[in-house]
Amino acid sequence: MATPTIRALLARPELHLRLATPEEEVAPGALDATVRWVHSSDLADPTPFLAGGMVLLTTGTQFHDVGDDARPYASYVRRLARSGILGLGFGTEVVRDGIPDALVEACLEARLPLWEVPYDTPFIALARANAESLAAVAYERRSWALEAQRAVAVAALKPDGLRSMLAELSRRLGAWVGLVDADALVHEHPGGGVDATTVATLRQHAGTMLVRGVQATSGATIGSREFHLQTLGQRGRLRAVLAIGAAELDEQHRAVVTTVVAMAALALEQRQDLDQARETLAAGVLAALTRGDVALASDVARASGAPLPDAPVVLAVADERLAAAGGAGRWLDARGVPLLHTREGGDLVILLAEEDAALLDELVLRHGGTVGVSTPVGLGAVTEALSQARAARERRLAPVTRFADLPGAGVLTLLDGPEARIVARAALAPLAEHDAEQGTDLVATVAAWFAADCAHDAAARALGVHRHTVRARLATAQELLGQDLATVAGRAQLWAALRAAGLLG
Repeated sequence: MATPTIRALLARPELHLRLATPEEEVAPGALDATVRWVHSSDLADPTPFLAGGMVLLTTGTQFHDVGDDARPYASYVRRLARSGILGLGFGTEVVRDGIPDALVEACLEARLPLWEVPYDTPFIALARANAESLAAVAYERRSWALEAQRAVAVAALKPDGLRSMLAELSRRLGAWVGLVDADALVHEHPGGGVDATTVATLRQHAGTMLVRGVQATSGATIGSREFHLQTLGQRGRLRAVLAIGAAELDEQHRAVVTTVVAMAALALEQRQDLDQARETLAAGVLAALTRGDVALASDVARASGAPLPDAPVVLAVADERLAAAGGAGRWLDARGVPLLHTREGGDLVILLAEEDAALLDELVLRHGGTVGVSTPVGLGAVTEALSQARAARERRLAPVTRFADLPGAGVLTLLDGPEARIVARAALAPLAEHDAEQGTDLVATVAAWFAADCAHDAAARALGVHRHTVRARLATAQELLGQDLATVAGRAQLWAALRAAGLLG
């Protein structure tokens, strides 16, 4: 069905219309603008009764007494052009034969389309033809919207309903469609349709809309592209933002988008509940592994549809920033490799195959934060690997710190964790309190003594005191701590405390 335009009206053979102003002499695109209404009037100034997007038909009665004066025609056409009229049809043989030359010249000057309506073509025929075209287009658009809504509903029933819905919406609109939250671009269709800079800006817009906590639509111009943004979810429970890369959405487009928004919000609610259940299950699997019950952990993971990766595996512990990033877990799940991730305390714990450990570098690059990674182990050594990962994360030599890369990696690395520092401060407290109360230097003395490989003379020189002073202070320290510093065990306890407290290199 032809679009309701001046060109479409001129092309209808039953109307017998003739264009009096050559197409190349009118405004570009003037013949192809949508005609929203056809109106007729012989008023000298009909503009108070006109609106944009209309065409006007006249018989020229208003010009019957102007003679050869071209000025009334020029002012008349200028008023029409300013009112937003798309074109003018002149009915001939009613008041006069043919179209007045002055009217043709005025329309050419204003670059306004002018055509002849012959006597045998009633004005109502043009109005009816245009109305039929408008109705046909409206029916076609409504049919399109109904079919698109049906296709979206069918897509929602697929295993990955949310992703399928967005892909269908993208195809129907012929535009890029993305699902964005404050942490990540969760889905997009087509893939790679926007660059990293645009994604970052969309995330900022989405974060602002989600923080406000109210349902909203918004527009955004990023670079040279226009985006429509729509929040998903209920007030106070917003989940994400639907982003559509389109300059304009008509009424039927918006109807389809509204359907997707409602269904996607429901899918996100359901996925939120499912994600929480999966995280609880993953926490149970990790707990079984740390207790050494590999068989139980493997059976539960397999039954849940997410089997554990094959050994050797690595454990990774990410900091609070990554644990709080909701997109981090979804990003990991989307990699398509066997892994387990759950939150433990304020940390994000990740178990994955050694061959997939490079994903951790990409994760940090995308979401920020720091990660500690264990050495490769079997599933029966998860507890040890977890300790290694935490120790590596505490050292933070790089955004991703691997236990194997730590200086002197081994059992002494465990003295670098926060738990060890707490124990060390408690163990050294008697010496620190004595120094504070009595003005002594017991802590500095025992540290210098160990730094001198337990040689009294070398420690005395380092402290600038007599060696007997060192012996006396060590005796006092030994009495306060209840440790025999003549034994390996006694010396090891005090050395470890000093090392964990950061008083020894």
